[in-house]
Amino acid sequence: MIHSFHLALLSPSLTLRTLRRGPRAGGLRHAECLALMRLGSPAVSLERMQLRRLAMFAEWEDESALERFLADDGLGRRLSDGWHVRLQYLRRYGEVAALAGLPVRAGGWDPEEPIVAVTLARLKLPELPRFLKWGRPVERLVASHPGTTFATAAIRPPRTFSTFTIWRSVRAMTDMVHGRSAVAQAHTHAVAMAEQHRRDFHHESAFMRFRPLSEHGTWEGRRLLP
Repeated sequence: MIHSFHLALLSPSLTLRTLRRGPRAGGLRHAECLALMRLGSPAVSLERMQLRRLAMFAEWEDESALERFLADDGLGRRLSDGWHVRLQYLRRYGEVAALAGLPVRAGGWDPEEPIVAVTLARLKLPELPRFLKWGRPVERLVASHPGTTFATAAIRPPRTFSTFTIWRSVRAMTDMVHGRSAVAQAHTHAVAMAEQHRRDFHHESAFMRFRPLSEHGTWEGRRLLP
């Protein structure tokens, strides 16, 4: 099994079709297709749903299934013109039904190695005001954190949200999570998690940790892995 995360520039009409239908491919176990949004952007703005920028997070039976999709599928060929990273699954906190087959832990890691974090959540729509209130400060923290080389978020209306971050090290990521970073407003993530535990924002959610295996293409003219 292998995972991948893709970023690509598409027409708004193709992005909307992909959000509605998603890909169909041999060896594809599950895919989440979402429109990018800028971390920390105003709650009501065009930056909250960028229809020319598609993100796809996918689980594959093996790497050859991913290769076939990128070479032979119409959407896959468009994604191959963008950027993607191939990932080895390591750990999850929480669970989403679509990825229920993932074990809680599948491997170890060095605290100093680079790491990729993916969150996936199905929001309780009545909780949206609370989610924005407590989540947007965390978005700003992560977007400007010196421990990240890249951070973004994505949405598929009405209730699916995701974040994707590349960290220089596991230690930098865990320090952020626990409020130990030497940055302004370092406590915001820990405070938001306490509020989440007090009353869950989501029907289901998972925070997943991956080891980056290989990087393909560029995004906005640059490579993203450290």
